[in-house]
Amino acid sequence: MSNDSKLNFPWRITFDTNPDTCNLNCIMCEEFSPYSQSEKERQGKVVPIGSSDTEGAPRRKQGERVMPFEMIRKVVEEGAAKGLKEVIPSTMGEPLLYKDFDRILDLCERHGLKLNLTTNGTFPRGGVKKWAPKIVPVTSDVKISWNGATKETHEEIMKGTTWDKVLGNVTEFIRIRDEHAASGGNRCRVTFQLTFLERNVGELSDIVEMAIDLGVDRVKGHHLWAHFREIEDQSLRRSAEAIARWNQAVEKAHKVAEEKRLPNGQKIILENIFPLDPSRTGDIAPGGECPFLGKEAWINAEGRFDPCCAPDEQRKGLGSFGKIKDQSMGEIWHGDAYESLVANYRDKELCRGCNMRKPVEGA
Repeated sequence: MSNDSKLNFPWRITFDTNPDTCNLNCIMCEEFSPYSQSEKERQGKVVPIGSSDTEGAPRRKQGERVMPFEMIRKVVEEGAAKGLKEVIPSTMGEPLLYKDFDRILDLCERHGLKLNLTTNGTFPRGGVKKWAPKIVPVTSDVKISWNGATKETHEEIMKGTTWDKVLGNVTEFIRIRDEHAASGGNRCRVTFQLTFLERNVGELSDIVEMAIDLGVDRVKGHHLWAHFREIEDQSLRRSAEAIARWNQAVEKAHKVAEEKRLPNGQKIILENIFPLDPSRTGDIAPGGECPFLGKEAWINAEGRFDPCCAPDEQRKGLGSFGKIKDQSMGEIWHGDAYESLVANYRDKELCRGCNMRKPVEGA
């Protein structure tokens, strides 16, 4: 990527609003997996939060990281006139547990921005009937974490969830979305977002079919960041044999997408579901550009600017760029450290092996 293609200001910013607060223990989660050191330390040091209307037991660790709402407001007010289009609240932790989530909705509405939401489908602190009417009018995309086509697989991966309840939540959310759109309101896209694992690869085509039947517009995902030794055998990039299983699943998923249509007659969107080269277990997208650098930004709970969504310890190795409490977003975005990364990221080992890059078409 050349600096010439870099935007003047990020079009979308992810705010890590509440990375230490969640009500599930998904096995691949950097923070809340049962295998995570953070989660092991959290056990025995937790205090209850939220209401009883959640899956599992919502909890936070003492001394938790919570982003001050004023930090979000400062960045949004700077960016609204400079090209900022979307805001994403925490993708690590459950964003609906953030105490100021309603204020983010109001902030987006006030500045004409769209919310882009990733949620685990439990709709804590009130349930889907409370949240859907608030979320739908101001949201571009609601990405619901979904990791199986069966109760057994989904609950084994997303520990603490209840299949029947989250399936009902998706159905109700889409009903409310469709009613709002039919009355002339905003039609937000609904997405199933997966982590591709050995445990669920055999159900990929069934997940696509389920999504079509429910009226889910898109199925997307990414390959596993194997944070923990205990889940390394879940990676579909670890060997030529694993890649072959993935490629077979990809073919079946695309076949379903071609043959079956959504209730509105449209074709479902499949994103990041493409075959891999079995000879390449390291770089899955030779020559592929970073989808984030020069386009999007991340701000962690303490105000640190981050260039992408890679695991926290790994992305720290990309450099130090600044903190929002010390500088404006624009100053960081146009600073020497970030400009250098945008120009030279292909030299970084993390970037060459990144799960988020896509192959060059025709390559």
